[in-house]
Formats: sequence, C-alpha cells, structure tokens
Amino acid sequence: MSSPASEDDDLREIDRWTDGVGWLAHPEEDAERASHAIRGDDGGVWLFDPVDAPGVDDLVAEFGDVAGVAVLSNYHARDAGRIAARHDVPVYLPEWTNRVADRLAADVRVERFAADLGDSGFRIRGRTPVPGWRESVAYRPTDGTLYVPDLLGTASTYVVGDERLAVYVFRRPVPPRDLFAGLAPERVLVGHGTGVFADAPAALSRALDRSRAGFPRALRENGPTQLRLLAEGTVEL
Repeated sequence: MSSPASEDDDLREIDRWTDGVGWLAHPEEDAERASHAIRGDDGGVWLFDPVDAPGVDDLVAEFGDVAGVAVLSNYHARDAGRIAARHDVPVYLPEWTNRVADRLAADVRVERFAADLGDSGFRIRGRTPVPGWRESVAYRPTDGTLYVPDLLGTASTYVVGDERLAVYVFRRPVPPRDLFAGLAPERVLVGHGTGVFADAPAALSRALDRSRAGFPRALRENGPTQLRLLAEGTVEL
C-alpha cells in the first residue's frame, strides 16, 4: 500500500554487500517497499518479496541465476508471480501463509515449505501478530543475514526520533521479542526501507527495548499515514 508510483520512477539500489543487493522499485512511494536478491548456499539467487521494475533482471544477474522467489508476508504478493514466471522458478511460501497464493496467476508454480528455504541456507520463523496477518522472518546463521518483511522497518513510516530500526507502529505495545530470540545478525534487511549494516545487533535490541516507550510518539507521527496506507488497499505492502 503506497502512494501511486509513476512509470518514470527509477529503480534505486540499496543494501549492497558481497552476497546480495536490494532495491526500491518506486523510491518516492510512502511505503518504501524494498526487495532483495541474495546469493544462496546453493549458488543460486533467492529473491525476497520482490517488486518489479526496469533493470531488476540486470541487477539480479550480477549474483547468478534465480533459484526461487520467496514471499514471507501475507501482504507481500507484490510482483512475485510475474518475476518467478519470467525466470521459470517457483514462488516459495511458508506453510502457514494463506493469502498470497490466491494473488498469483494460475500458471505460477508454488512450493510450500516449513522451516528451510530450499538450499538457500535460510531458516524461517513464523508469527501471526493479529488475525489475518501472517509473517515469517528469515535468518541465515552462516553469515548473519536477517530479513524481516513487516514487523521491523526503517522507512519513515516506522521510525521516530533517532531510531535506526523500529517495530511496526501498531505492534509497538507488544514487541515480538521471542521471534528474534538468540539471533545475532550481521545485517538486518527489511521489507520497508533500507537495511541496517552497522552494529546490527544493537539496532535490533534497541528497536525491541524502546518499542513500547516510543509508541505514543510513533502513533502521533506515523499512525495516520499507516492507517491511510492500510485503508487504500490498492497496492500490496
């Protein structure tokens, strides 16, 4: 859900490191939807919650051939089906995701999985924050890459003050601590905004620890925009 994006929007590269890269297909939209391509342990490239745009295939090709497209939030169907079909690979959905498959074309292959995302090296943990919202986070212990679709973000509609990473505004009163227990990420990639690479464990801890205290300000500053985005309902988060 975002403000309308024009055909002239230019893809903006974000979050580049040795084994991956991210992009904002429509940098000016309010939701700041971020997509990621990550080289898997299998040598293939795994795309996370991707939004399509001219230049995406060239950007992804730097890291290898696409092995699969993963959608980890009920609200992130985005352009997964179109991109998967173009690369002749399946869309991988966690077993408990129940909304995305209905938004894919009938000829798109779907692979369901419970914990391990193919041979990518990523394992997932699932959560249902509220009825109808089902989300998984992906973590790869070999390099400390953590991907979070919606529960955490760095977009302007998430953070307030000097925050570098924040819990989604309407989840701030009950931050999802157990979902991230035992994780020590080298980097935190998010579905909304640019990733956190500097001192990522501290940023994650601070986001969870200050979630509740920052709720009143976040509700004032970001609540109206988030409610508008939810009410629009015309573009996937």
